[in-house]
Amino acid sequence: MCGLTAAEARLFKSFRRPEQIQRYLDEKIAYNKEKNGESCRSARMVIRDQLAHCLEGAFFAAAALRVQGYPPLIVDLEAVRDDDHILAVFKWNDHWGAIAKSNYSGLRFREPVYRTLRELAMSYFEHYYNLQGEKTLRRYSKPIHLERFDKLGWMTAEEDVWAIPQLIAQARHYSLLTTDQIRRLNKMDQRLFAAGMVGTVK
Repeated sequence: MCGLTAAEARLFKSFRRPEQIQRYLDEKIAYNKEKNGESCRSARMVIRDQLAHCLEGAFFAAAALRVQGYPPLIVDLEAVRDDDHILAVFKWNDHWGAIAKSNYSGLRFREPVYRTLRELAMSYFEHYYNLQGEKTLRRYSKPIHLERFDKLGWMTAEEDVWAIPQLIAQARHYSLLTTDQIRRLNKMDQRLFAAGMVGTVK
């Protein structure tokens, strides 16, 4: 199946629902403190190393979703003065949900209750901030179908798949805020800031 080993296929088949994939990412996969530009593990390498940052976690989640019969889709959340964030997205009963690996507690799973990808992206807005307390989320990409990158080995490569993040960056993105809205943004509420940092890997 897509070049997976028997053990890899068994792992992915063991997940019955998307939230079980998220739970595995949260409980079994350590957060990769390297910045996205320092490693780009395939789903196979995530399993091997038990380590992932958001893009690597999205590869893992998209591979697991693919085995469950979902298309392997990701969405890029683009920020200013902050790192981008990658979601593995899925649709259930015509509504969008997401799985994500993050060092911030508010940037992970979303139930499939969002009618549009814009609604889904906006659900991350109040939880998306930098260490200066700025709300930094600005744009989201169209869904990127990872099947187009099968030849690059996003699921099974034994080395980093550097070409893929470059291609993700070229995808069409849509603005979430107007210039006036950006100008009026407040700093983060300190309680929400602290809540988002619970469990952060320093």
